[in-house]
Amino acid sequence: MTADPPRKVFDLVYMGTPAFAATILAALIEAGHHVLAVYTQPPRPAGRGHRPQPSPVQWLAAQHRLALRSPVSLRTQEAQAEFADLGADLAVVAAYGLILPRPILRAPRLGCLNVHASLLPRWRGAAPIQRALLAGDTVTGITIMQMEEGLDTGPILLQQAVPIAPRTTAAGLSAELAALGGRLILEALDAVATGMLAPRPQPQDGVTYARKIGREDGRLDWHRAAASLERQVRALDPWPGAYFESPDRRGGGERIRVLAAIALPEESGSAPGTVLDDNLSIACGEGAFRPLRLQRPGRAPLDAATFLRGFPIAAGTVLPCPATS
Repeated sequence: MTADPPRKVFDLVYMGTPAFAATILAALIEAGHHVLAVYTQPPRPAGRGHRPQPSPVQWLAAQHRLALRSPVSLRTQEAQAEFADLGADLAVVAAYGLILPRPILRAPRLGCLNVHASLLPRWRGAAPIQRALLAGDTVTGITIMQMEEGLDTGPILLQQAVPIAPRTTAAGLSAELAALGGRLILEALDAVATGMLAPRPQPQDGVTYARKIGREDGRLDWHRAAASLERQVRALDPWPGAYFESPDRRGGGERIRVLAAIALPEESGSAPGTVLDDNLSIACGEGAFRPLRLQRPGRAPLDAATFLRGFPIAAGTVLPCPATS
């Protein structure tokens, strides 16, 4: 039995921000690649105190005592010169959050590789995991792409598909794709080292764009189909979370977060937003929506039965609903 040949070690710059990107950075570190510097988004306010919190990538870089940089822009001459001075073989990018201008893309000797969480050209852009779930896709995957100036338009180096199970959440799918992304970027780097990687242009057909997710995307619109709302709950877990407004109580309602739900096919004939029974089944534009786990602001998550004992919403109640979908 012959031993595998030693892996070529590259001098890399790594650029990423969320937990998805931290998993991929961990794979590069474990494989022995030399990370010259880590670029990540600056700390953002989070939690009840809205104190700046370092990104998962920043936490990991600090644990491994890697050089860390968090520029607010890469378009200044100073930032570009600092990047070029690293003398990297390659940059590996995963969910970084900043556009890379041409001088950055051209600085590494072998260019920049992107680990993208979709099967390009489907779901180019900022939120491919969430948009795949919102659309009801049954398959997604990881693409390793040679970066160019367009938005996720570069040639494909490697791709691998992953099925999306019916109850998959964005959190679970992100973790699965991150692990796959870590394996595929190592495979891509090995192929780059041997000259065995042949980039191929992306197909012209099938292009879709994954618009960035915002807090406003979390509101449940009862005019829509229940199946679509159930996907919304899963797609926006853990952030920003799906929610509805409770009926006014003593002059104000509450924003109730839905952490899990099911879609029911039954048509009730009731107006969208009408609570149909004591289980909090809610009439929708098509079918009915039943929350299974809910959370009031500042409270612990509860299963629906426990939630309703402390915060009853009676059958016949009409929940606030946007005038149009």
